[in-house]
This record gives sequence, structure tokens and C-alpha cells, in this order.
Amino acid sequence: MTHPSRWLLLTASLVLGGCSSSSGDDAGTPPPPVDGGTPDAGPPDAGPPDAGEVWDGGAQTLVDPGDVVEQAPYSDCTFLPEPGTTLASCSDPALFDRSMCPSGALDGLGASGAYEVRHLPSTNPYQLGFTLRLPSDGGVGASDGTPLLFQDVGEGEFFFGTRVLRKLPTPNFRHYTFAGCTRPEPGRVNGCFAQCTPEGRVINKGSFTALRHGWGRGEREASGLRLVSESAVPLAFPVDIYVTKGHAYVVAIGDNTGDGGLAVYDVKDPAHPVLKKRIQLEGDTYWNGAWAKDDALYIASGNSGVIVYDITNPADPQYVRALPGGALNVHTVHVRGDRLYGMAPSSSSQTLMFDVSSALSPQLLERISIPDESFGGVHDAFAYGDTLYVNHTTEGYIAFDVSDPTRVRELGRYAYGDAFSHANAVGTFAGRTIAFEGGEQLNAHLRVLDVTDPANMRLIGQYALRPEYSIHNMVLVGTKLYIAYYQEGVRVLDVSVPPRPREVAYFNTYQDTPPTRTGSEFFSNAIGIRVPGDGFIYVVDTNRGLLILQEE
Repeated sequence: MTHPSRWLLLTASLVLGGCSSSSGDDAGTPPPPVDGGTPDAGPPDAGPPDAGEVWDGGAQTLVDPGDVVEQAPYSDCTFLPEPGTTLASCSDPALFDRSMCPSGALDGLGASGAYEVRHLPSTNPYQLGFTLRLPSDGGVGASDGTPLLFQDVGEGEFFFGTRVLRKLPTPNFRHYTFAGCTRPEPGRVNGCFAQCTPEGRVINKGSFTALRHGWGRGEREASGLRLVSESAVPLAFPVDIYVTKGHAYVVAIGDNTGDGGLAVYDVKDPAHPVLKKRIQLEGDTYWNGAWAKDDALYIASGNSGVIVYDITNPADPQYVRALPGGALNVHTVHVRGDRLYGMAPSSSSQTLMFDVSSALSPQLLERISIPDESFGGVHDAFAYGDTLYVNHTTEGYIAFDVSDPTRVRELGRYAYGDAFSHANAVGTFAGRTIAFEGGEQLNAHLRVLDVTDPANMRLIGQYALRPEYSIHNMVLVGTKLYIAYYQEGVRVLDVSVPPRPREVAYFNTYQDTPPTRTGSEFFSNAIGIRVPGDGFIYVVDTNRGLLILQEE
């Protein structure tokens, strides 16, 4: 997870959690990319490949419409008063024309559960969003943790109001009223909404869709993966994991329920992990990424930069130092060979490059900076050969030549509409250098890019599930891509034919129980993932903790 994007700036919960840096396998330095010209275009995309199909390197260049998708109104119902009108209240059901709503459409609707709500204002194409949670005990519901103003949800009705703090351009409150109209599928309600000031002046209106959290249609808990063990993490909001020396190191960020920090598990018996130690530093509670090399564990800290721990005794990490010194928000970390990269989105977006040939004594080599033209900053990176591929959120996906730390240069970038480039992994397939790039936020998904010529990156394939949810992280091992896909759980793709990724296994980590924290649940569930080569998949779920899976 990362900084809120345009659609989240208007929600009630503006302080979001972090994003782990699990991208990339842990199998050592990969072969260098293979240079070459653009291959002949292959046949048009014909869907997922057949098992055993061999890719010849040809691929059609696809048009990328970006993550902003033109969306027709979700419903024909409407709020009758026009913007600019002042009313005694915007919460009167009679103000909504629902005459076209099918009779009985909302019959059988439950009064509890969690919904991902997207509302589309009539005046612009940008959808806004929040999580609606309705408790099973009949109590007051909440939107992103803020109590609802009123609610009438259940048999035959889906009508509620909420208050949102808008921070830009100046802090002010808006009241939203939502009225359901249709149910295009069992877990979805569509309708219309009104946005007003607390004094009753109509600001905007439009339509909405609300998807009830749960497994994808027709899916069961798992296919091709089985749960080996599940362990609660005694920290507030677990986000990332690294596995080495028979131990799993889980980091977490602080939230309203408590502090973040590090939890150390002995996983030599994956069926029975043993919590060995919990580490927290006073005043330093935003620990968001982890990686290790030899006897060193590197932690991305939102307060101290990169924190180094000595794990000579893997069950008992010992604090060494924080780098490069002084307060710095490092969001993720990545190691390849003797290089450590720390991605620092703020206060100035930069990627720190360290020499870790002596693992416990990193030496700063360079700060790679890219001007950030909009809100976002650098988020994650993946090193492959002499190239560093950086997810630079709103600036897109950027490749750097890092062969000479004193002369780092940009090689090219791939940008798309409403970009929030978030995580990536890179490999060689049929002599081509292929990048798997995952975006975050609404409508985001997996892009498959041919980056053999970094100055001319091409989109050659895509993979997406429900548009309400997005990818958090990924690990490429051989021809399999393992994805932590938030509420979509863990997804395993066969990418041996990169233009047509084929899902071969999944595990739905989502459970219909409320988390203990409050705030947005968009960044929830499967968030961190590692596949260290011991036959197991290690997953961090924000609600369930440490899950260890195995392929069947």
C-alpha cells in the first residue's frame, strides 16, 4: 500500500498504511538482459495459452487505455435537486427519484457486511471510493472507520449517509447520501448519491456501485494451494516478510490499534511456526519493508531510513545502525547481489543505492532522484543485470542503467493514464526481457511489458480480476508469478507465454470478519509474499497474519 491517490484524497481516512517490497525472487543474481530490436508482431491476443505452449518471443503491441476507464452511470436513479440548491436536509429519501428501480431488486439484502463503494460524480470521470462496513450486531456502520450519519440497510433497502473530511484545497466536511436501486449480481448494489455541505447546499450528485467483500464469483477458498499453517502477528498492521536462515521476519506499521515493528518466527517446521521475538523501537513505528543478505536484515522505516539488524543469531536480531542517518522515510528495500536499494518517497523522492559487499556495513553510493510532478513518489524497484526498474507511482515505470554508481542514467519509462505504478518483477523469456508491472488503486492490474529495449517499452499482455481490488506485490520464480492481490488473495500465474498469463492456482485469504483496526479496508488482506525456494509460499495477510501455503 502506499500514499493515497486521487480517489482516496476525499475519503475520511487519509492516513494510509505502507506497502511492502516483496517484489522479486530470492534466488541470486539473474542473467543479464538480452539486447535486441523489436520482434515481429505476433498474433492478436487469443486468451490464456494452453499448457505446454512454447513462446517464440513474438507479441503484438497492445494499446494501453490506462487505469481511468470511461464509466457510464451505474444507475438511472437520480437525486432530484440540482447542484447549488440549498435544502433543509439531503437525507430525505423522497429527494431521490427511484421510480425506474425494479420492484424487489433489494429484497433479501443482508443488513451486515463490508462493501467496497465507488461513486461516480456526474461532473467528472474520476471515481471516488471508500469501504462501508455494517456490523452484524445491528450497531452503527462506518465508512472508512467514520461512523455513518444514518443507515437503513437490509431487506428491501440500501440507504445511508456518511460524513467525509475533504482536506484539499482547504479542510471542510461533505455529507454524502446513498440510495440503492438495482442489484446486477448478488453481491453488488448500484444506485445514486448526493453530495452536500453540512448546511444542506447541494455540491454534486451521481451514481455508485457497492461490491460486497468476498471471494470471486464461483470460487472456493483455494485451488492448487493448501494452507499449511496460520499464525497471528502480535503487531498492529503486518505488511511484509522476508524468509532466511529458517526464520521469517514480518514487519508491520503502527495504526490505531498499536505500534508496528518486527516479529521473528522460527519456520524450520512450516506447519508449526514459533514466535521467537518481537522488536519495537520507541518513536519509530512505521516499518514497511524487509530484505536480508548474509547476516544482515534491512528494514524500511518511515522514520529512520534503512535500519540494519545483525541476524548472526537469526532468532535474536541485534540493532546495528540506521542509514543514511537522520530522519528519512524509506518505504521499501530491495537487494540484488552486493547492492541494496532503499526507495524513499518523501520528503524528496529518491532511491538510495548502497554497497553491501560487507552486509553489516552498507556504504551509500548514490541517490537517484526523479522529479515528482504529482503526488506519489518512488515506491518500489527491481534490479536485473545492470538495470534498475523503478515503480515511480504517478510517474510510471522507469528503467535506469546502474552499472556505474557514479553515472546513473535513465534508459526509458513506461507511463499510462492515471498511473500508480507499484511493484514489479523482471525475467528473460525467449531471449526477450519481460517485466511484470503491477499498479495499485481502482482499475489497476498486471501489465506485461517487453522491456528488451528500455527506451521503447511495449505492452504485450495483461491480467486483471475485479476492478475494485488491485495488486500489492509479486514474486517471479522461473515461469511462475506469485501475486499478493489484496482481497483477491494469492494468485499464481503461469507466465511461460508472457503475452497471455494463465492462472494456475489461488488461495482466498479473505474472511468475512471485521479487522480490529478502523479506516479504509481497500489496502487489506494478502499484502506481502515470499517464495524462498524451500517448497513453501509465505504470505502476510493484514488481518490473519502469517500464512504458509504449499502448492498441490
